[in-house]
Amino acid sequence: MRRSLVAIPAAAALLLAVTIPASAAGPTSGTFQTYSPGATAITYAPDKVPVGAKATVVPISEGEKTVVLLIVKDLLPHRQYGAHVHVKPCGALPADAGPHFQNVKDPVVPSVDPAYANPDNEIWLDFHTDARGHGQAVAKVGWEFGDRPADSVVIHAEHTHTEPGNAGTAGPRLACLTLDD
Repeated sequence: MRRSLVAIPAAAALLLAVTIPASAAGPTSGTFQTYSPGATAITYAPDKVPVGAKATVVPISEGEKTVVLLIVKDLLPHRQYGAHVHVKPCGALPADAGPHFQNVKDPVVPSVDPAYANPDNEIWLDFHTDARGHGQAVAKVGWEFGDRPADSVVIHAEHTHTEPGNAGTAGPRLACLTLDD
């Protein structure tokens, strides 16, 4: 089941404070599995994002601002992960999700220039899991996705780097959740 209502206690105040426009995409939820055609929540590294782990992404646009909430369950306990919004849906290979969504696109791909690869120009959702393997992240930016695709959230092996030459990188792509339209 891709869509479901989930309890989001830590973000309840945030969600209540923001009006969700009718045009906003709703929450996307998925249970990670190994790749199969039509799968929307894919783990590429079951030793780090186990089959059966879950993720929910809630994008909210308000005026010229966007808030994205990521909630994960049943990942490895006490571990840090990176996560970003990517431009393509998940596929058989980790690279199928394409590059990070950027408000102002870097003319160089892959983007490792901190002028482009930064949390104000991209959606960074780095998180740390608790003893149960649960975690959450919220990203807030001063722009909207507009008509360009923002089709997935990719979970990476590390928190996101910020130094020149490595900015925006977060290690291997471990899992991917294709977002509902």
